[in-house]
Amino acid sequence: MAGAAHAAWPERAITLVVPFAAGGNTDSIARITAEWLTTQLKQTVVVDNRPGANGAIAADYVARARPDGYTLFMATLPQMAIVPALQKVRYDPIKDFAPVSIVATNEFALAVHPGFPAKSLPELVDYIKARPGQVAYASAGSGSVSHLTMAMFVKRASLSMIHAPYRGGAPAIADVVGGQVPMYFANVAEVLPYVKSDKLRVVAVSGERRSTDLPSVKTVAEQGYPGFSTETWNGIAAPAGTPREVIDRIAGSLAEAGKDAGFAAKLAAIGVSVLCNTPEQFARKLADDNKVWATAVKESGASLD
Repeated sequence: MAGAAHAAWPERAITLVVPFAAGGNTDSIARITAEWLTTQLKQTVVVDNRPGANGAIAADYVARARPDGYTLFMATLPQMAIVPALQKVRYDPIKDFAPVSIVATNEFALAVHPGFPAKSLPELVDYIKARPGQVAYASAGSGSVSHLTMAMFVKRASLSMIHAPYRGGAPAIADVVGGQVPMYFANVAEVLPYVKSDKLRVVAVSGERRSTDLPSVKTVAEQGYPGFSTETWNGIAAPAGTPREVIDRIAGSLAEAGKDAGFAAKLAAIGVSVLCNTPEQFARKLADDNKVWATAVKESGASLD
């Protein structure tokens, strides 16, 4: 009976809620995905930007929406694995959502000012170890993925550093380019224009594999820290209780996107890699990330005060 009841889905426009303002990477990924789903599902998918409270406002809105397939969430790693460990939220990232598919992923790049003496990660570590408590690193804010990625590396390499939190990636990167702070573990997409113009140098990337955008740069793991890996992601989640047929229909459409060269090229143009995995793979990733990043928050002492 349930299958029959939802056989006609979608019969009207679908809303894809984005936890950030228009113009950023998540918004761009959402619009590329909405365009694809509009064509595939033969119904308009409308992007609805609901920024605020580090994305918790949008997450809470979707968690409480009717589970009928007409309200979806452009979920990102922070709302689904970091923010709940940093602040009180009214949603449970595991229980209140039905994972559909991680659409895109991207790793981080440890970028330094061109005048910084280290050309590799081991050289950077040696430089900092010779100056305990004297060298600073920028981040996009306390508890941001850029902060926690660097904090995890600082712990792993047994370093003593100063954390310089900024209000977002743009001012952080501007001060590294300007020489006020020597380094920043940035989103790969953020650093690419500066690397190409020789205003920044990248000494390591945080993913399991080298970045296709920076193929000559070794990973953190390759440079003496096996197993070290962080990446961020953007995926589609629905409110818990959304019919399985609806989840499978959206996931099936996105699986096709994952094989489409044009879709991948649009994502590559904004510095992210296509994934389009299954609901089960997304669910496993969500469970793993909640453990990893909650630990990182605790160890970093991050807060939103």
